[in-house]
Amino acid sequence: MTADPAALADDGSQARSGGSDYARLSRAVRQAGLLDRRTGDYAWRIAITLFLLAAGWAAFVLLGDSWWQLGLAVFLAVMFTQVGFLGHDAGHRQICASRRLSYILGILLGNLGIGLSFGWWVAKHHRHHANPNTEGADPDIMMRALAMTADQAGSSRGLSRIVFRCQALLFFPMLLGEAFSVHVASVRAVASRARRHRLAEAALLATHFAAYLGLVFVVLSPVKAVVFILVQQGLFGLYLGASFAPNHKGMPILRREDDHDFLRRQVLTSRNIRGGWFTDLALGGLNYQIEHHLFPSMPRPSLSRSQPLIKEFCQQHGLPYCQASLVGSYAQALRYLHAVGAHA
Repeated sequence: MTADPAALADDGSQARSGGSDYARLSRAVRQAGLLDRRTGDYAWRIAITLFLLAAGWAAFVLLGDSWWQLGLAVFLAVMFTQVGFLGHDAGHRQICASRRLSYILGILLGNLGIGLSFGWWVAKHHRHHANPNTEGADPDIMMRALAMTADQAGSSRGLSRIVFRCQALLFFPMLLGEAFSVHVASVRAVASRARRHRLAEAALLATHFAAYLGLVFVVLSPVKAVVFILVQQGLFGLYLGASFAPNHKGMPILRREDDHDFLRRQVLTSRNIRGGWFTDLALGGLNYQIEHHLFPSMPRPSLSRSQPLIKEFCQQHGLPYCQASLVGSYAQALRYLHAVGAHA
């Protein structure tokens, strides 16, 4: 699939199947100005994030060959994830309306900043938004490492069967390898001749890995460098995966033939996370998953403002509006994984 960030931003075309209910909700959201770009907000958000990322690398160089660098590994893992959240917003064209500028910003944040192929991620994430928690269509539930349906667990054999039976216990430990998995998938993606902008993405991705590995191995001794990379990348993957995990895992799994309209498909399969400003910051706005799935191009700062309107609309139309605490959402996800794994 061609990488096109516009595909993630077109609320209207995806929602035509939503009928009059979604149309009424969409009009209310637009009239409230909740889909207007928040360029100034994103300007300072990007500036602060990149400043902290640069400060972290500057401190890394100044600290030198020391085991105290593991503290910076934790900090840089957090900053990599925050950069990833901004790349997510760019992919949905929340930051600016221009398709070209959104793509340029995305590859700078993703490919160059954290070693993630923006084009590969956009294509994958578009399929998820179009068919959340849908068997055979949502790549986020079509994983080899986890069984998301009883049929998948029941048909497993060998090592997969053992892993599936223990997947609830293994879930968070497996997230420690998420960043490495993303890097491998990104390299494979940019090596594909079918992908647009392959050379630009490949060049930026190569620059990231060369600068990252070069700096780490120049500043640190080989043993410290390897430990630093394992800690920083492991926690990056854990934070990134743990931020996305509460959104859909444990929510209903739909079949392709299900005839839910756009509105109901998005609400039934999404879960919000309760919390204040710190939760908003820590999860990059993904805690408003229902609002985000209904209006992917809605800027992150507007998600909290849209919540009362959308929650009331769902209640008026008899739609379940699922919310949980962060810990509660993990508990629901793990219980689901345990129940599915039992079929192995």
